[in-house]
Amino acid sequence: MAAPFDTERPHPARVYDYLLGGKDNFAPDRAAAQAGLQVNPNAATAPLQNRAFLARTVRFLAEAGVRQFLDVGTGLPTSPNVHEIAQSVDPSARIVYVDNDPIVLAHARALLTSTPEGRTAYVDSTLQDVDGILRAAELRDNLDLREPVALLLFAILHFLPDDDEPYAIVRRLLDALPSGSYLVLSHITADFEPEEWGRFAAIMRAQGITTRLRDRAEVARFFDGLELVEPGVVPILQWRPDASAPLTDAQAALYGGVARKP
Repeated sequence: MAAPFDTERPHPARVYDYLLGGKDNFAPDRAAAQAGLQVNPNAATAPLQNRAFLARTVRFLAEAGVRQFLDVGTGLPTSPNVHEIAQSVDPSARIVYVDNDPIVLAHARALLTSTPEGRTAYVDSTLQDVDGILRAAELRDNLDLREPVALLLFAILHFLPDDDEPYAIVRRLLDALPSGSYLVLSHITADFEPEEWGRFAAIMRAQGITTRLRDRAEVARFFDGLELVEPGVVPILQWRPDASAPLTDAQAALYGGVARKP
């Protein structure tokens, strides 16, 4: 069932779009983002560096031979998207995007078009609805769960409170994937600027957007039982950078990692 089309309240995907300089957002999204930026200007830097981390990790996996990707919490299309990166390495790569915002889904279906050799598909669901994701015809018709899949969770887990049992959610998704699959995630942290990011999280919560900041140990716990790829769970600026960015870890403020399922 499609999510209700609600432009009166901010939505994480549209707030993120605004912070990335996009145009697919509404006044409540812009107001929430601006309120967050007032208490922590680094909220403008983190999304851009998260996209760079996405590009590096997806390329790494594609070059390592992964040909199937499950991207949960896709957000509004921002080029290069996962399928563009993966299919630039192998045009036959298959990508399933998952999101629950009607605007995201409409743009995804219009803009995220596959190469002729590969496939892209879109599932209308939330991360919390694991069964809905795994049973979706769009997933089953496009991904072969007998072969390795990269589970991508970029900047989404911090929207899940502890009561939603995010570790169990990630484990259930991984349990459905075969040996040789990968988990990639990024997660906002307050480790570098506790007061600034604490105020940002409070602003988001006041706007109705759940925001649960986690420290390095809490982020690393998502990878329990997996084989971490070097350099492990690190600030995203430090994960195999293409070049030295003139930024600090506080400005990016996300941990990230890649790990293989044995």
